[in-house]
Formats: sequence, C-alpha cells, structure tokens
Amino acid sequence: MTRNTEVFVRAPAPWERSSAFSAGLVRGRGENTPDVKWTIKGCEFVHCNCAHDCPCQFNARPTNGQCHAVAGIDIETGYRGTTKLDGLKIAAVLSWPGAIHEGNGQIVPIVDERATPEQREALLRLMSGQDTDPGTTFFGVFSTTYEKVHDPIFAKIEFEVDAERRTARLKISAPVDARGEPIRNPVTGQAEEARIDLPHGFEDIVAEVGRGWARKSGTLALNLTAPIRI
Repeated sequence: MTRNTEVFVRAPAPWERSSAFSAGLVRGRGENTPDVKWTIKGCEFVHCNCAHDCPCQFNARPTNGQCHAVAGIDIETGYRGTTKLDGLKIAAVLSWPGAIHEGNGQIVPIVDERATPEQREALLRLMSGQDTDPGTTFFGVFSTTYEKVHDPIFAKIEFEVDAERRTARLKISAPVDARGEPIRNPVTGQAEEARIDLPHGFEDIVAEVGRGWARKSGTLALNLTAPIRI
C-alpha cells in the first residue's frame, strides 16, 4: 500500500497577516484485507497555522505551540471496493493543542453532500484510516493522534485549485471559507516561488510555499489570519 503526494504549498511572509496553504496532487492507495482495496487520485489543499517551513515537516514543534488546519481533497478518480468515488470531495477541520505526534487532537470530517450512503461510508472509513496499515497513509497516521472525532458534516463543497498559479479556494456551505495565493515580494508585488523537497515525507514529498486565509465557524471554530503555514 502506498501513498505518494505532489503538493504545492504556499505560506505568508512574516510581515503579512495571512496563513499558509498547500494545493496539489494527492494519490493514495490502500489494501488492509484481501477484500478491501481502495485508491484515490485528485487535488489537495491544506491550510494550517504555522510559519513558512511548517516545522512539523522537519521534526520540530509548531510555530505557535499548537496546530490548527483546514484541508480538502477533490477526488478525480477513486474507489473503495466496488464503490466508485470519482468526482467527490472531502474536507476536514483539525486541531491539536501541541505537536501533532503528541496527540489529543480533534477532527471534524466533512463529506460531499452528493455522496450516496455507500460513498459516505467509504469516504469516512478512508478518512479515519480504517482501511490502511499503520503508518502507510497520512489518513492512518493522523487518525492515531485524534482524541475526539466529531460528527461528520455532509455539505456542499466548492473547491478550486490552480497549481501553476499557486491559487486555491475552499468553501463549504456555512462552516468553512479558505483561500490561498503565492507569497508576494513586499517591494515589487511579484509572486515568489519557494519549494520544500522531502523525498521520504509521509505527508508531502514536494511542496511549494505560499500564503492563505481561512475561517471556520461552529465546532472547532478557526480564524487563520496570522502569518502561518503548513
């Protein structure tokens, strides 16, 4: 079972009131029993509250002591068993009081309202890491750090990503509104490029850096408007 990612990441300069985000291609494949196989391929957008280099990618502590994030995946093609997942979207709001590996985290899973009951069950199983061997996908890794899994939300998910232009937008009915754009030179206003390369990263393998803004109302309310990054 493998999970490879090509993720475009953006974060803010320290003088700007913004936060980091990532957007790019995500590929995952899992098989934990002979009769349960799954794969998804699509576009990923992740937005958290850390500085440009995302300390957790380098085994360091979160910039501000805790980690909060909004994430979304637009599934281009995928399936779990006989259940097709093509064209569906999923998202999540996540929060940890300290470093992710220390646990005590919370998650609000969000699933495309268009999903059938069978598709909802399949997507929630994948998001909770139930169909992956330990440590083989980021779904499985993160699931071991949750102290509380909130009731899932089934809602309309609007998701747009332009990896080449380093822009993204994630809007989920009422609870979530997030967007991202490139870092800009404070003198010229020109879009800048910055890249992180982690050949053995469990979450990102190639990531580019930018900035973003996000708000989440209701359960696990967030307002990511400080200079932060994933």
